[in-house]
Amino acid sequence: MSQESSSPTNQVRFVEITEGNAGQRVDNFLITTLKGAPKSLIYRIVRKGEVRVNKKRVKPEYKLQLNDLVRIPPVRLADRQEPAKIGTKLIDQLEAAVLYEDDDLIVVNKPSGIAVHGGSGISLGLIESFRQMRPQAKFLELVHRLDRDTSGCILLAKKRSALKLMHESLQKSRITKIYHAMVMGSWSERKKRIDAPLRKNELKSGERVVKVSADGKASLTEFKVLERFGRQATLIEARPITGRTHQIRVHCQFAGHPIVGDTKYNTDEMNDVMRSHGFNRLFLHAAELRFPLPSGGRKVIKAPLEVSLQKAVNSFKSKNS
Repeated sequence: MSQESSSPTNQVRFVEITEGNAGQRVDNFLITTLKGAPKSLIYRIVRKGEVRVNKKRVKPEYKLQLNDLVRIPPVRLADRQEPAKIGTKLIDQLEAAVLYEDDDLIVVNKPSGIAVHGGSGISLGLIESFRQMRPQAKFLELVHRLDRDTSGCILLAKKRSALKLMHESLQKSRITKIYHAMVMGSWSERKKRIDAPLRKNELKSGERVVKVSADGKASLTEFKVLERFGRQATLIEARPITGRTHQIRVHCQFAGHPIVGDTKYNTDEMNDVMRSHGFNRLFLHAAELRFPLPSGGRKVIKAPLEVSLQKAVNSFKSKNS
């Protein structure tokens, strides 16, 4: 870990970077170091030059080097409430959802409806829950994220070195994420790739939506038809090649086949129709994860669909056969 000369947030701190943090972006390093600080504050102090590395201004994407000396300015953080204590029912649910665990990593079949981390009125997310469930793990961080209503494989790192390897693997496309989604209508067999740039937008209400936009970030998803349910719906496989916010959801909407149960990118009318068939949630599931192990070799983990959703699929299939 990094070596600090002073710890209070109301004083200037100088942190020397050790092997555990070498290679990490300075913005991500600050987000971890200044726990509870909003990202807007992090980027503001970097932009203003209040954060220095070896006495020089840096950009947020600067990658820290071994023995770099980082100046962290005093910051005023709102009093942080302790996360809510995890209940027995949630502990049992999450323990049952662990698909794989070793000394470096945990793979969880995240239930729909559970946020990956607290914030915005959520006091207890998946990562806070596992920190309480694994008190012996001094380090525990999310490798990637899933939307709150998306279920399936999510990867947690139990060591800084494992997190670094997983992030490098994501950047070099050595981690494969495979999703299953039920979409409205009949998806064409010829529609195998959607290459459409995406841009985040914020509505007046503060809600974030993502749209296909020529000035957005390059976004590519590969698709394959798995099963048809008449012309009413199609079960598809989606492989995001890039990792943009809401990428699969927006690309499906852009293709004219929004995901069943998507309250942001599908219509209330369509969702009501599918709800009558038992589909009461967003039908987007991270079904499979393929990744390298820090100890060597590769792992393939498959996450089963939750029972209630599988029942809805089976019932829907019988009605459309």
